[in-house]
Amino acid sequence: MGKSRFFRNGLILGSVFMILLIIIYWDAVGAAHFYLHTTISRSQASRPPPISRSMPKHEAVDNKDNSIPSGSDAFLKFLEGTSEPRQKTRDDNTPAAFGNASTAAGKPEDKDTSEDKKKRQDDRKQLMHDLCSINSTLDFPGKSRTFNDIPSRELDHLIVDDRHGIIYCYVPKVACSHWKRVMIVLSETLLDNGVPYRDPMDVPLEQVHEIKVHLTLNKFSRRLRKVKLKNYTKFLFVRDPFVRLISAYRDKLATANEDFYRRFSTVMLKRYGNYSNPPASVVDAFRSGIQPSFSHFIQYLLDPKTEKQRPFNEHWKQVYRLCHPCQIKYDFIGKLETVDEDAEHLLRILQVDNIIHFPPSYNNRTTSSWQQYWFSSIPYESTRKLYKLYEPDYKFFGYPKPEKLLQDL
Repeated sequence: MGKSRFFRNGLILGSVFMILLIIIYWDAVGAAHFYLHTTISRSQASRPPPISRSMPKHEAVDNKDNSIPSGSDAFLKFLEGTSEPRQKTRDDNTPAAFGNASTAAGKPEDKDTSEDKKKRQDDRKQLMHDLCSINSTLDFPGKSRTFNDIPSRELDHLIVDDRHGIIYCYVPKVACSHWKRVMIVLSETLLDNGVPYRDPMDVPLEQVHEIKVHLTLNKFSRRLRKVKLKNYTKFLFVRDPFVRLISAYRDKLATANEDFYRRFSTVMLKRYGNYSNPPASVVDAFRSGIQPSFSHFIQYLLDPKTEKQRPFNEHWKQVYRLCHPCQIKYDFIGKLETVDEDAEHLLRILQVDNIIHFPPSYNNRTTSSWQQYWFSSIPYESTRKLYKLYEPDYKFFGYPKPEKLLQDL
């Protein structure tokens, strides 16, 4: 009887110990093993072989079997670089590939062009670094907080590709649909009849913005977030802040978008359009010629009541609030105004230009030349207040202050 009770107690203690080990392991590794090489598919077909491509040098040397260590400590050491590093880095923790873009993918590139592109990136990153320093006169909410101070929900715009070691902070109205398509193809997180998409433009639009399709940084443990940010290549694309606002208005409020009409347009119409009871649906509203004007939209952005009720929508939220440039050291900063050239340069640096190309840019994008027209109905004082609201984005990314819009001539 005594031996039986001793055996039973030992079995219980052993089971409890194993459960604790599993909990500790899962907390350390986060969702990495679940998401790594995991795909979302409408088919249960077996996974096909990977897309044929030349393996980057750091994968061929440092991870010969293309596998991830099974233990949590080994996995973290693998990423942290305490065992075999993912890729060699320079002293400033910037991936070595950034030091020589012309040879990153093993393809020749004009020397002067390569040096010009590298200098452009160096200047953009240095500007952001200078403005984030404590000596900078630029002040804005959240400037002095640390990465640990950022709530997990605010890291949902950082898309992670574990297959290639890439983190992309997407900014709506800055070609983010195209870049999300690229990330889906690279990470193989979406299948069509068991086969990963190879052409970004083949990915269905309704799937591109599905939250479950993308692996975002907030889905990992705090420790893994820091490990990935240290070792992965991080990039974002930006555009002129006022032009981005015009694009957001045209796309979400000036077109028949039911969701945005119910959530935002009705609020604007009630507050600033003298419609105490606007039509219930966007179809009825547009049929009656009722929709918020661009002036109503600007009033909404400047109204203190707006963010007291809910944070800005991602389509007009400031980039510094979406991507946290003072807490995350980005390796590449692209601009929509030079998206084709910047995209080509980035894909070469990432060593994936031999397997994927950035989709052609839009031919009818909202342009800077339209600003004078759209802001002609906005009072100068409101335009000045709006500039102050988006001033960090102007300065962070080197966009000139829109002097003509701010001066009452």
